[in-house]
Amino acid sequence: MSSNPGNGKLVCVTGASGFIASWLVKLLLLRGYTVNGTVRDLNNSRKIDHLFKLDGAKERLHLFEADLLEEGSFDSAVKGCEGVFHTASPVVTNVKDPQIELIDPAVKGTLNILKLCAKSPSVKRVVLTSSMVAVLYNEKPRNPEVVVDETWFSNPSFCMESELWYVLSKTLAEDAAWKFAKENNINMVAINPSFVIGPLLQPFLNETSAAILKLINGAQTLPRITGGWINVKDVANAHIQAFEIPTANGRYCLVESVADYSNVLKILHELYPTLQLPEECLDSKPSVPKYQVSKEKARTLGIEFIPLDVGLKEIVESLKEKNFINF
Repeated sequence: MSSNPGNGKLVCVTGASGFIASWLVKLLLLRGYTVNGTVRDLNNSRKIDHLFKLDGAKERLHLFEADLLEEGSFDSAVKGCEGVFHTASPVVTNVKDPQIELIDPAVKGTLNILKLCAKSPSVKRVVLTSSMVAVLYNEKPRNPEVVVDETWFSNPSFCMESELWYVLSKTLAEDAAWKFAKENNINMVAINPSFVIGPLLQPFLNETSAAILKLINGAQTLPRITGGWINVKDVANAHIQAFEIPTANGRYCLVESVADYSNVLKILHELYPTLQLPEECLDSKPSVPKYQVSKEKARTLGIEFIPLDVGLKEIVESLKEKNFINF
């Protein structure tokens, strides 16, 4: 059956209850895969119930409890799998101890998974969820003429000096992953999404949804952040294509458009004229210049790039449906 490329094939998704991972599980099940998902706590029904409601979950979804820092805790989830999608990684913005809260779980967790995959005779490919933050942060200038692509890497010492701890954790994790994959002959592909938007499957907020919710709730100051934006469905699809397309290799930047929060506001104003949105950015820092990100390599995965306004509408409708907002 051509509509079932998964055909019962067993794959593992780490951190299965997260925003991107939930969509990945949903699309894998729809494609006929059997999915072993890992979560931190099998007793936390608020975190995992939405996964069991997905089409095909009753028959083909198995959840396992696993901890990124505990060696051996992923063994049973990975056993017999042909593909491993490693999406689990902490996202913490108010950090007290970057090493313990972010860097260790990101780097050691990634290496724990890869060590396991290196030993596993069944694993054919690992797809790592990295981030555009592992691409963008270096001394290179960014302006409208600059085109960022997969050859860019963030510089750890630049991240440290700038105290960009989340950026540092993702950069070190991806660096360590490539080094280990090359040394141990692991077939690995990395997906580097920017800010991810779109409908939520999970009943709790992820970072980007929370930021959009703040805007809708009338945040008086907006962060002057210029960043790339990509739809969660494109991100999940890119992971699956990166596993299924034999020639997929290296890393893939996923950015549909580069926009700052004032652009996002403008779109939200147009979509929802009745919303009491803040008028403009009042943050004191000067706006970060826009830049371009190449779509060339991502297009080879057949990514369609759902436009930013569609994703923003989806996220607002999703927040309404889940009762985070009423209007």
